[in-house]
Amino acid sequence: MSELTGSRIRSTARKLGLPHLAETVDEFAKRADEAKMGYLDFLDLVLSEECAVRDDRRFRQGLRLSKLPHHKTLDEYDVSFQPELDPRKVKDLATLSFVEAKANAALLGPPGVGKIHIAVALAVAACRAGYSIYITSLDDMVRNLTAAEAAGRLTSKLGTYLRPSVLVVDEVGYQPLERAEANLVFQVISKRYERGSIILTSNKTFSEWGQVFGDEVLATAILDRLLHHCDVISINGPSYRLKNRLKAIERDNEVA
Repeated sequence: MSELTGSRIRSTARKLGLPHLAETVDEFAKRADEAKMGYLDFLDLVLSEECAVRDDRRFRQGLRLSKLPHHKTLDEYDVSFQPELDPRKVKDLATLSFVEAKANAALLGPPGVGKIHIAVALAVAACRAGYSIYITSLDDMVRNLTAAEAAGRLTSKLGTYLRPSVLVVDEVGYQPLERAEANLVFQVISKRYERGSIILTSNKTFSEWGQVFGDEVLATAILDRLLHHCDVISINGPSYRLKNRLKAIERDNEVA
């Protein structure tokens, strides 16, 4: 490939928004020459790699904007430590069919059993698949919506929780809500109903949500929309955090 041709390809690639091709055209040409590629094979190679680079860039940008606390995967979740948890249910969620159907997933159980690990892993998988994601604790969401409502910006702020394809709501039930706060949660759940997926974690059973939201009727209305299309996984095993803490204590005792 002549220097003039390479320069022209780089310029055209930049105009077409193909930065990877612009940066690696010489490498592509070398690989094509060594493999004695035909024209169609070479074109397939260039376009495939450009798409892969673009998808990876979009994935990383999505993770950055999602506010995820970490980027753990389901492979890192020790299912064997939770003998009552059916791994098939987790694998079914990992197919993301519920996201495609704009349905929901609820992970219930006491603190430390790995609910947020699974929720984050599902969100990361969804992001990898091209879905937009966002995570918030219930308390943070309520606090932000309450402040926005007081400032006359509620509609705008609701968009933060309505736009993503997948909204992860963590720690439902850790703090009881006032009725006005619960009504804001209802607005999010209601407006996302059959329009986008919610993955939530809670340390409360659904029968206790009346206490959480301070109103049985409002709690029922929230659950009605949330559970209509929802996969529910209950995790009632031991705490991972306690397990790791006990291991650390054992190591310290051995050293001593």
